[in-house]
Amino acid sequence: MAVDFMNSETKGNLMRAFAGESQARNRYTFAAGQARQQKLYVLERIFQYTADQEKEHAEIFYNFLKEAAGETIHIDGGYPVDISESMAEILRMAQHNEMEEYGTVYKAFGDKAKEEGFAAVAQAFYQIAEIEKTHGDRFGRYARWMESEELFSSDGETYWLCLNCGHIHKGPKAPGLCPVCKHEQGYFVRLEEAPWTR
Repeated sequence: MAVDFMNSETKGNLMRAFAGESQARNRYTFAAGQARQQKLYVLERIFQYTADQEKEHAEIFYNFLKEAAGETIHIDGGYPVDISESMAEILRMAQHNEMEEYGTVYKAFGDKAKEEGFAAVAQAFYQIAEIEKTHGDRFGRYARWMESEELFSSDGETYWLCLNCGHIHKGPKAPGLCPVCKHEQGYFVRLEEAPWTR
C-alpha cells in the first residue's frame, strides 16, 4: 500500500538511520584517535576507514529526505555510549552495534519502507545492512586478536603489510620495526586484511 512520504514511518526511520550513522562516524573517529594514542595505528586506520563508510551511509539516507527539506523531523531513539580505555572492548561495542543494525534495525526499516511503497529506500536499507555486517565481522576479528594478543602474531607463516611504506614481511609475527621505513609494529596488518592488495 502506497503511503504519502511526509506521513510515513519511513521518513522517521530515515532520520533515525541518518542520526545513527552520523553518531557511528563520530564514535569511530574518536576511537581512531584513541587507537593512535595507544600506537595501534592499524586500528586507527580501520576505525577511520569505517567512519568514512558510515558518512556515506548517512548521506544516502539523508538524500532520501529531500522531500522534507526545510522541515525539522523529531525522532525518538537510543544511541550507545561506547567509551572504554580498552581497545578490545571498544571493538566489541562497535561489533555489537553494527550487528544490531544488520540483524534487526535496518531489516525492520527496509520492511516498513517496502510495505509503504518506497522500494528504493527499502533496497538501500537492505544493502547497507549487509555492509554493516561486514563492519561487525571485521570489528569482531580485531577484537578477538586483541583479546588473544594476536594482533601482530599468528599461529603460522603470515604476510604482514606495513601501512606506512608498503613493505611486506613474511613470518609468524609482524616485525617490531619495519625494516624499510622504521615505523613501529603498530603499522602492520595481515596482508589479507589490507584494502587495495588485489
